[in-house]
Amino acid sequence: MFTEVTCASAPGDAARPNEDLAIAGPSWAVVIDGATAPAGVDSGCAHDVAWLVARLGGALAARLSAGVPPPVPGSLPALLAEAIADTAGAHGGGCDLGNPDTPSATVAMIRVAGGRLDYLVLGDSPVLLGLAGGGVRVVADDRLERLPGGRPYSLELVRRLRNAAGGFWVAAARPEAAAEAVHGSVGLRELRAAGLCTDGVTRLVDWYGWTWDRLATELETRGPRAAVGAVRALETARGPLRGKVHDDATAVWARLPGA
Repeated sequence: MFTEVTCASAPGDAARPNEDLAIAGPSWAVVIDGATAPAGVDSGCAHDVAWLVARLGGALAARLSAGVPPPVPGSLPALLAEAIADTAGAHGGGCDLGNPDTPSATVAMIRVAGGRLDYLVLGDSPVLLGLAGGGVRVVADDRLERLPGGRPYSLELVRRLRNAAGGFWVAAARPEAAAEAVHGSVGLRELRAAGLCTDGVTRLVDWYGWTWDRLATELETRGPRAAVGAVRALETARGPLRGKVHDDATAVWARLPGA
């Protein structure tokens, strides 16, 4: 069980819904980051990204709270696959789920069970493992950063390589994407805490020169709200490296016994 879980989430634009979601229970936490659809792209779906994020989050929370599938090592991908399948079924027959631009999201997840912490990362929302001896281990899925040709990517390239071999994987309508997640377990004695962030927060590292240790320290000492505030201040002062000035930004920090 966690001894404390804190979180913060802020929309990138007050005029738009926040497409991030943070949810947690006594022994688990999830962060989901919906992929904002580019202007003019037809998703083939009657639902928006915020709907997908809420549905997927609800399906994950129901399973994590009930212990379904049972919390055995390596079972988080199976749990995510079931949640994706449930969410796909909730679309109804009017949505073209074969459309490569169907709404999608990244997922970061942690769960405490049986003296260990299980983790899963699908897409560019990392898990930060605060080590008992100090420092942080980062669990990341960097496949979106390794597409052919380098950034900026064309819409067609992203469309072709989303949820495809040699490309990158996200939670959309294909349950088999869950098997492509980065996942594993670590003994609780090795940890003091764990954190989850969307890429709106990891801009601090990716764009503004912070180290992962500094980000973990910020989350641990000043809390997720301070980390979100720090990225907003830097976005305003220095501008974005690419894309929108502000992105939805979400962070969770979960303390473990003995921390």
